[in-house]
Amino acid sequence: MALSPGDPNSYARADQVKTTHINLDWDINFEDKKLTGTCTLFMEKVDAAVTQVLLDSKSLDISSIKLESTGEELKYKIDGDTGYGSRLEIQLPSGCDKHFKLLVKYSTTSECSAVQWLSPEQTASGSHPYMFSQCEAIHARSMLPCQDTPSVKSTYSASVTAPKGITVLMSALRKHDAPEQVGEKLKYCFEQKVPIQSYLIAIAAGNIKSRRIGPRSHVWSEEMFLDEAESDFSETEQMLKTAEELSGPYVWGEYDILLLPPSFPFGGMENPCLTFATPTLLSGDKSNADVIAHEIAHSWTGNLVTNSNFEHFWLNEGFTVFMEQKIKGRLNGEPARHFSAILRWSDLDETVNKEFGADHPFTKLVPDLKGIDPDDAFSSVPYVKGSTFLWVLEKTVGGAEQFEPFLRSYYNKFKYQSINTQQFKDYFLEYFASCETVKEIDWDAWLHTAGMPPVKPDFDKSLAVACHDLAARWQAWDPVAVTECPFTGDEIKEFLPGQTQEFLNTLLSGTPLSLVAVEKMEELYKFAASSNKEIVFRWIRIGLAARRESSIPEAVKMVTEVGRMKYVRPIYRDLYAWQEKRQVALDTYAANKNKMMAVSREMVAKDLHITA
Repeated sequence: MALSPGDPNSYARADQVKTTHINLDWDINFEDKKLTGTCTLFMEKVDAAVTQVLLDSKSLDISSIKLESTGEELKYKIDGDTGYGSRLEIQLPSGCDKHFKLLVKYSTTSECSAVQWLSPEQTASGSHPYMFSQCEAIHARSMLPCQDTPSVKSTYSASVTAPKGITVLMSALRKHDAPEQVGEKLKYCFEQKVPIQSYLIAIAAGNIKSRRIGPRSHVWSEEMFLDEAESDFSETEQMLKTAEELSGPYVWGEYDILLLPPSFPFGGMENPCLTFATPTLLSGDKSNADVIAHEIAHSWTGNLVTNSNFEHFWLNEGFTVFMEQKIKGRLNGEPARHFSAILRWSDLDETVNKEFGADHPFTKLVPDLKGIDPDDAFSSVPYVKGSTFLWVLEKTVGGAEQFEPFLRSYYNKFKYQSINTQQFKDYFLEYFASCETVKEIDWDAWLHTAGMPPVKPDFDKSLAVACHDLAARWQAWDPVAVTECPFTGDEIKEFLPGQTQEFLNTLLSGTPLSLVAVEKMEELYKFAASSNKEIVFRWIRIGLAARRESSIPEAVKMVTEVGRMKYVRPIYRDLYAWQEKRQVALDTYAANKNKMMAVSREMVAKDLHITA
């Protein structure tokens, strides 16, 4: 069932009461692995007759809830557990003003799914502990009591104390250049003046250093990664300027990047003012920096204009992939934009036809998430099926000259708001009311039909042809019939990293290569030694498909050292599918699950068919 009329995954009733500001006063307790302190919710009645406030919570240890203006302690109860959160019902006193503040004294618990705590031994420096959060999709409720739905946006401020030697960062602007010393601790203060949804509240703390990489950007990381991060992310300002040309002014002030420890489960997270990024982006040649373009694009698509709930997640991610590729096209040329879309199409094909199945409801662009944790539905579908729909819409209305002004108008009309797919559709049809070709759009096929997109754009394949041709040659080679290898090792010398990825994608989508062919390919191309994790990941999977024994330790090494679900989940699934090695997958997971962030741990458990 839906938990509320506006969001199937949240108890919040924004039609009754809405949050306008959040103030957090936290102490970071590394020893107990807790955030302790208070959360003050500035609230406004939408319905003057309302007598209670419904919030989302998950495994919070609440000491008291008071009406801030009078200090009166309020009655509350926690019920309605769903497995991904509970309902926190707070009774308001009679005569409560339209505008009021709730002061909640609480701490997080060991069941907090939003935060990962790392011991010094789990960090690169080995000298200090580390913690970081990941609240998307609906994990903010385990870090603070809140209206944990993207339909509610508020500003926030925070005061955070931490041990000496620890730098604290948040998804907000720092109020002071240096922290204040408070006894034996350091106090950091932050302010986010742009209204944001709860999943964008983010915190990280550790032995973190910074380096300026642009007029409005720093990169932050453990010190040993600073040089490489500075180099790989050196084009950040160019990407920002290009995004502004496409989308309008950047409203967030700073754009910093925090390179997190390897256990971070995503490629990047668009926390405002401070993108969180995985160290797997570091390749030495900037070839994976398109993730930064993606997170920059989110500054408009997702952060400024937001999906009202996660059934409409494509409004965040489909638009962001589309804009990421636009940025890439402006910086590197149209063939590069098209080639990026071809790479993404390969991901979608595997998701739809191998991971889920073409009839699975999660392959719809707008899925039904009643009673479903959004994490379970997370896939490439909203990203790639959504961006492909926008490619088709752009062509339908006459091309970029017509579509890009529409996008700027759309961002401007709906900025600081949360919307659903119907609102986008209505505005699109209103804007292009005089365009006859929009009548050809089959909205139901795109939005509500399972499977691959009904139309595949005619992508420019100029950068893909050599990849596909080389893959076809390897697939055609029969080492038994033709014992002399027809390859020299020079075939990929002129390939861009993305072309190597597409070559491997093409091999992965076909019949597994023979073991002899795989061994020869490694001898010639040395993929296992690549500094690019995208290449190593695909190479491991090709080896597993060929039942290559030496790929097993490579697979175990990657899923042990890296938490990025894009890599970890497919490798675990491939190991599980190799029946004779299934126990390796299960044993590796058992040995490492406590080092994984909650979302990764839970999703891999489902991939391995492990029940609680």
